[in-house]
Amino acid sequence: MLAVVKKPRTDTSLFKITGNIPDGVLEYLRREFGQNVEVIDDDEELLNIFEIDWYKDIRKATTPGDTLKIYRENFGLTQAELGRKLGKFTRQKISDMEHNKRSISKDVAKKLSRLFDVPIDRFL
Repeated sequence: MLAVVKKPRTDTSLFKITGNIPDGVLEYLRREFGQNVEVIDDDEELLNIFEIDWYKDIRKATTPGDTLKIYRENFGLTQAELGRKLGKFTRQKISDMEHNKRSISKDVAKKLSRLFDVPIDRFL
């Protein structure tokens, strides 16, 4: 279920609430925001993203270096910070791995796996 509260006189959303929304919360939103509340009861079946063709195509095109950069940025680390966490890696070495100029060894992949708490094969 999705509840959307829109700004008056516009179609812009102030905020959205998703999930199993308790009736009391919906009543409060309707009381406070009136006609600006839109409730969308979405009964569509959820899909496992790892099983759809779009993900499989993206996964094939994503290199270990791409994956490294995504995880590093998601964790808010600079290349230099990641290099220090891996143990005396320079910023340039991390950059080379991200740009696929340097391969990611099994030992480095193990460290990345532990650091980011993901399976090792993401970096191989």
